[in-house]
This record gives sequence, C-alpha cells and structure tokens, in this order.
Amino acid sequence: MADAADRLVAPLSDTTARPRRALMAFGRLAVTLGVLIAAWQAFVTLSGTPPFLLPPPARVGAALIEQSGFLARQTLTTLTEIVGGLAIGVTVGAIAALAIAALPALRRWLLPPLIVAQAVPVFAIAPLLVLWLGFGLGSKLAMAALIVFFPVTSAFYDGLRRADPNLVDLAHLYGASPLKTLLLIRLPSALPAFGTGLKLAAAAAPIGAVVGEWVGASSGLGFVMIHANARMQTDLLFAALIILAVVAASLWFAVDWALTRLIHWSPEHGRRDS
Repeated sequence: MADAADRLVAPLSDTTARPRRALMAFGRLAVTLGVLIAAWQAFVTLSGTPPFLLPPPARVGAALIEQSGFLARQTLTTLTEIVGGLAIGVTVGAIAALAIAALPALRRWLLPPLIVAQAVPVFAIAPLLVLWLGFGLGSKLAMAALIVFFPVTSAFYDGLRRADPNLVDLAHLYGASPLKTLLLIRLPSALPAFGTGLKLAAAAAPIGAVVGEWVGASSGLGFVMIHANARMQTDLLFAALIILAVVAASLWFAVDWALTRLIHWSPEHGRRDS
C-alpha cells in the first residue's frame, strides 16, 4: 500500500515542482539582468562615457523599440542562416562520424584532413565562401555548417569509440556483424556524446552565420552591426548584439531542453532537479 501511494504521489509532486523550478530560474535570470543593467548604467553615468562609445541602456532600449520592425526582419534572416547551417552541419557531421567509426580505412584517410581543416581560422575561409557562393544565403549556410561540423563529428566519433567493450565483445561472440554492432551497441552508447556535440554546435552556429554576414551580406544582424558601427550608431549596434545573444541563448536552451527529454537516461543530459 505504501509503495502504491508513493507512486501516486510522486507524479503530483513532480508536477507541482516544475512550475516552481521554472519560476526560480526566471527569477535568477531577472535578478542577473537587473544587476548587469544597473552596473552598465552606473558605469556610463559615473565615467561620463560619450553615447557613441557606450550608449546607456535606455538609449539601446529605445533603439530596440523604434527599429523593431527592421530588426525583426534582420533577425529572421540570421535565424534562418543559423538553423539551416546547424541542420546541415549536424547531419553531415553525424554521417562523417558514423563512416569513420564503421570504416577503419576511411578513418586513416579522412581524420587528418578534418583536423587540419579545423585549425584554419573561420575568418580566413569566409571571404572564399562569399567569393564562391555569393552574397546570398548559400555562403552563410556553408559558414555556419563548417563551424558546426567538427564539434559534432569529433564528439560523436569519440562516443562511438567509447562503447562498452564488454558489450561489443558479446555482440561479436554471438556473431553480430560490424554494422549491427554499430547500430545496436555503439550508436545508442554514443548518443550522450552526440548530445554534447550538438550543444557545442548550437553555441557555435550563430558565430558562423554572423561572420559570414560581416564578410559580405545585404541583410542580417551581422550586416546591421557592420553598418551601424560605420555610422557610429552604437545604440543600434548594441540592440542587434542583444538580439543575437538572445537568439543564441534561446537556441542553446532549446537544444538542451530537447536533449533532457530525448536522452533522459543519460547523466549528462538527464532531467535536473534544480
């Protein structure tokens, strides 16, 4: 009877705890933002910094409101580039990791070029992508996908390599083919590592999209930043920067939220109590 009562009470307590945890998280975020804005305003007031160097928060807020329609359109452009590049980079990275893990001969040929390519700075690649793919969406998708590709490939491949050797040996003992071993043992055990790579990719994708816009674009938040900086419209630059930070943080938390439900059995990505 006691066990049955505990099973009935547990879901109810979890249901009431979730809104409380969400409210506490929102409260911590509000306090943090309030402290940062107050410190920003105090620094501007006490130091006498000119607005074209560091505008006060109220001026940035006014730019957000006055230019809301314009900024919304630029945000949609950048968000499309980020999400599209993230999807392409994650898909290609996952396929590459599976291919490298499944084919040792391919690993010897493909892994060294991947490492060398990652060592090349993204700013050096961006002008070439714009030259080859133009100023449109293609070069920004490629830039975001390239910066996402290596973290996903590296993390996922590392997870595939670290499968429990006892389970792998057991599969071999029962005559499982390398493909079945990969799909039924290595792949499930590598999902937490893939989730880690996915979160790294979600944090890096906005960088690739904005760098591509800095090099050459006709729209997007990076385009707004470059032109606002050239015209000394620092309040508009800060407004675009704040929106980009919100977009990047929202994307990361959305990926983290999805991982807590899709890989709930993993200690790294399982549901947290606080």
